Amino acid sequence: MAQETVVKVKSSPSQAKFHRVQFAIRLLVLVLFLGWIFIWIMSSTNTFRQRWLPIYKAKTNNTTYLGSKGAYLLMYTFPMLLIATLGCVYLHIIKKANDSNMESSNSKKLEVALWKRPVLIKGPLGIVSGTEFAFFLMFIALLVWSYAISLRNKFARITPESAAQDGEKIWEEKLDAAGLMLGVVGNMCLAFMFFPVARGSSLLPLFGLTSESCIKYHIWLGHIAMLLFTAHGFSFIIHWAIINHMSAMLEWKKNDISIVAGEISLLSGLLLWIATIPRIRRTYFELFYYAHHLYILFIVFFVFHVGISYTFIMLPGFYLFMVDRYLRFLQSRRQVRLVSARVLPCEAVELNFSKGHELTYNPTSVMFINVPSISKLQWHPFTVTSNSNLEGDKLSVVIKSEGPWTKKLYQLLSTPSTIDHLSVSVEGPYGPASTNYLRHDSLVMVSGGSGITPFISIIRELIYLNTAFKCKTPKVFLICAFKNSSSLSMLELILPINGTPSDISNLELQIEAYITRDKEPKADDPIHPQIRWFKPNPSDEPVHATLGPNSWLWLGAIISSSFVIFLILIGIITRYYIFPIDHNSNQIFSYPLNAFLNMLVICVSIASVCTAAFLWNKKYYARQGKQIQNMEGSTPTVSPNSMVYNVDRELESLPYQSLIHATNVHYGVRPDLRRILFEHKGSSVGVLASGPKTMRHEVAAICSSSGLAENLHFESISFSW
Repeated sequence: MAQETVVKVKSSPSQAKFHRVQFAIRLLVLVLFLGWIFIWIMSSTNTFRQRWLPIYKAKTNNTTYLGSKGAYLLMYTFPMLLIATLGCVYLHIIKKANDSNMESSNSKKLEVALWKRPVLIKGPLGIVSGTEFAFFLMFIALLVWSYAISLRNKFARITPESAAQDGEKIWEEKLDAAGLMLGVVGNMCLAFMFFPVARGSSLLPLFGLTSESCIKYHIWLGHIAMLLFTAHGFSFIIHWAIINHMSAMLEWKKNDISIVAGEISLLSGLLLWIATIPRIRRTYFELFYYAHHLYILFIVFFVFHVGISYTFIMLPGFYLFMVDRYLRFLQSRRQVRLVSARVLPCEAVELNFSKGHELTYNPTSVMFINVPSISKLQWHPFTVTSNSNLEGDKLSVVIKSEGPWTKKLYQLLSTPSTIDHLSVSVEGPYGPASTNYLRHDSLVMVSGGSGITPFISIIRELIYLNTAFKCKTPKVFLICAFKNSSSLSMLELILPINGTPSDISNLELQIEAYITRDKEPKADDPIHPQIRWFKPNPSDEPVHATLGPNSWLWLGAIISSSFVIFLILIGIITRYYIFPIDHNSNQIFSYPLNAFLNMLVICVSIASVCTAAFLWNKKYYARQGKQIQNMEGSTPTVSPNSMVYNVDRELESLPYQSLIHATNVHYGVRPDLRRILFEHKGSSVGVLASGPKTMRHEVAAICSSSGLAENLHFESISFSW
């Protein structure tokens, strides 16, 4: 067996320079991040609050340009935005160096893989690796530590004299303090909650994460935050009821905490939270989707509740999410060019879009799709099955008819009609910054139903590496379970388009397909897909990278420049409008108005810079399109013989025959996953699972078997947990 599964390329001087810059950025990011975490750890202690913070505020809050916001801006917001900007530069270097696959070593990543072994499988957290569980415990420890230290310090300052001064008993004062600290600890969850859902942010790929794999972190943080905020709210209601001061629930003070704003924020959060109950989410997905937009009310009234200065503690996550969300909004305004659709007999469709050559993405990427004729508001994520290296002008996604939205789409495309154009908008694609499948001796891919789609993109990537670089690729074992024989048509999607330079026969590929409901092949079932072509609309555009070929540099420029613009604008407003009235006393100028002005300036800064960058790149794409038209002599038209997919591809072709010879079909049985996985004795076997939760849990349990599966390295590919 080969000792190395990757091709080592001798580093050139420029690559060595890139590596040094990457190391310097990683080191600086690590120092900044650890410093930021250290501040969170110390923020509840008397040392921080009574010694460090007063000195720091004395140096920063005296400025007439930032006022009391200066300390929190520099301490909490600036470090994370700087990390995000550095991450953009780092990812740009990785993209340009193009060494994510061909220069990675085995040894270090195999050591890291040991930490990715599942330690929790079934339960409220889902499939959790050792690394994830360790960080989860550390975060819970941070919450417990912060609450315990804050409560101890608060209780120490409560005396009979102080309680009598407020007209309360000692235990009533302590109840008030305990409720307040629940909200403060909940703010810690809120500070981290928006990082995982900023799909295009540089922070996730900088730490080796993807947006879909981080959804569960967002869910965990959301549940913990809402538990704490709910307890925070009800503890105050109980306290007011005990001291006969229920009128406090109607207070919206000009220069203090706004109770009404907090109640609106909490109510919005509770409605959103209720809609995330799994039964409601699965049965009434539209209710879940629309209720999630209540986060806007939740955040806006949260800012009114706590004041703008304290909000800057949580601002980094909000800020990066707003940048990402507005860029997605700009991309979604464009109608993309849908070239064709392949209608599969298993009630699935493959949508083929025209793609700009500059757009590149890695396997397992996802793209969000909106079809206005079905729903103008709903966006759904689907795995990209095409490969940007093999198919330079095409981007494909496969959609299985399962929910109401996908069933309407399938009916629209499968029913014979005169429709010759379909308006579609997209967001993305989003995916990992790099892949490392070559580190394994073999890959075992276990899929159920439509879970096969991410594996199609992986297999196509291996075909590209094998064809273009002649490098040794892992042996690939695809285990796919389908309900009916008609689903075997999904396997045809593994092959790239006709004319693509690829040789699947050189790929060590073995496919074991299990048909669980049919006992034998059905001769009357159609197997091959039907292809439907669409006429181009002059207003439709190919799928482009939102910020052009140098998207990471553009994103870093947007984050940094928009923040600088915000500082300048809010500095001018503070110096010439707020300061003459308030004089940094925080007692005169209206809290809600101050919060509104800051939120407005943040939105204006982000929107103006993002729009300028988007329009600049839109003009760039327009110039590129004109150049291509001039080179071709005329506007390209859709032709079944020249665009996207060849309808007359011969089934006797070598790639198709190679696929048939690599496939074994088993009827009326389910795969014996334990036996299959334990038969793979290589030193490093990558096990990827995609499909129903029960199947992924079964595979995870096998791979985590103590002492029996040390060579199996598990990875779950799914949006659900």
